[in-house]
Order: sequence, then structure tokens, then C-alpha cells
Amino acid sequence: MVTISQNRMKTAHFTAWFLVCLVLTLPAQSQQTVTFPRSDGAQTPLRIFSPLGQGCAPLAVISPGAGGTENGYTYLAEGLRDQGWLAIVMGHKESGPSDLKQDIRSSGIHGGIKDMVTDPLAQRARMLDLTAALNWAEKQCHHPYKSLLGHSMGSDTVMFEAGARNKLNVQGQDRFDAYVAISPSGEGSIFPSGAWNGIRKPVYVLTGTRDKGLEGPWEWRTRSYDGLPPGCKWLGIIDGATHMNFAGIGFAGKTKTLTLESIYAFLDGARRQACGAPSQQTGISIRTK
Repeated sequence: MVTISQNRMKTAHFTAWFLVCLVLTLPAQSQQTVTFPRSDGAQTPLRIFSPLGQGCAPLAVISPGAGGTENGYTYLAEGLRDQGWLAIVMGHKESGPSDLKQDIRSSGIHGGIKDMVTDPLAQRARMLDLTAALNWAEKQCHHPYKSLLGHSMGSDTVMFEAGARNKLNVQGQDRFDAYVAISPSGEGSIFPSGAWNGIRKPVYVLTGTRDKGLEGPWEWRTRSYDGLPPGCKWLGIIDGATHMNFAGIGFAGKTKTLTLESIYAFLDGARRQACGAPSQQTGISIRTK
């Protein structure tokens, strides 16, 4: 004889089985890794985060820091995807973990990182990767709005592309509608005085009060904002955020949340051409001009 409790158990098992089957048949948010050729014949790895039901979504390309790969910055890519963006994290072979280890063995941690970020060949290779990412994206559809985001060495890629003058003779093409530079370089080995005064597109510069730079304290990173001309330019400073927190490493929960929320606000305002000062939040101060 089957008891009432046994019937309930069977019903519960069937319900759980049905829900699992339903989830498995629903379209998942797509995530894949592809490679796409550069103009020099090398291959650029791209990790793709595709939103659901967007048609041709706005595009967000993300450039990691020195030693990073396309497998990092997942929190940033997933956050943008969940806001309806097609997010692409680029891999940069010439400034990835293998090359960084070699530089560190030769010059120590500080010297090795500086050797990499001031290497014109490594920086120019990143621009080839950027073109490959754009070419892959354009093969999918013509995106209505394009943003470029980068952290640390990736922020150099952002500033180069936006039009910042530099000592490495790296040329950008200003192919994006808005830019986000996280932990950017100030004046020094890469950027001369006045490097950023020709950038006209919207730019968000983001740093933290423990985000020490290669050539100065965290305040050194704000010099890039100081050098930008007015017109949809933001500076965000997260209290207590370290350099690696922006990469999602360490006790980065608060930093990740404030980073994502402020980037959403900036990109939303830039797309609507309404770049006024945002409402202030605890833990981050934002200036605009």
C-alpha cells in the first residue's frame, strides 16, 4: 500500500525533476571563449558574455591588466552582461602571465611590471588585440553603442584608444563611444604632461584610496582625470579599494559592487547624453566636469 507520505514524496521528486528539466531546456546566458585573428597573423583569445533577448546589444570590451587573461574580470563582464551589454574580455598574449613572470624574474616585481607596461611592442600588440575584438563583434552585428573598459595596463589601452598622447608612440583610433579607465597611469614613463587634453568622448576614471601606482601614491592615478577637458568626464574614488580589488581579488565585495554600480550610472548617462553628477553613495566619492 502506498501511504500519503509516499505519494507526497513522489510528487516532490517529480516536481524537482520537472524543474531541473525546465531549467535545462531554457536558453542560458551565453558564455564562450573564441579566438580571432589579428592583422599580424597572431590569434587573440576572447571570452564572450552574451545577454539574452537583446538583438544587437551595446558592446563593452574589457582589457585586463599586466599578467591578466581573458579568464579574469568575470564580475565586471557578468555585471555588464546582466545590464544588457555584450561583454568581451580580451586576452593579451604579449603581456599575459607567461611574459610577466619572465619580466619579474629579470627585474623583480616592481621592475618587471614597469618593464612590461613601458614596452612599446607589448602595448602595440594590445591595440592589435583590440582591433581583433572589434572585428569579431562587428561580424555578429553593428552594435548601437560601444564602450571600452580597462584596468591597470588595460587602462593604458583605454587612454591610447581614446586619443591620449604618449611616450611609447602607440596610436589609438577612438572607435568607441565611451571609455572607462580603472587604476590609470598618471604623468610619467608612459604619459607626458597634458597627454589627455585632446580626449573629447565621455571618460570615467576610477581608483581607490589604497590603489598605489607604479610611479606614485593613489593620487597619482587621478592626474589623468585632472588632464581631461570638460564634457562628460567622471572621477570615482572608492574608499579603501586596493589595486587588486578592482580585478576582483582579495576582500573585494564592496569594491566590486561600487565599481559596477558607478560604471552602470556613467554608461547610462553617457548613452543618454545626460552626464550630470550622480547621486552620492557611501564608500565612493564622484566628481564630474
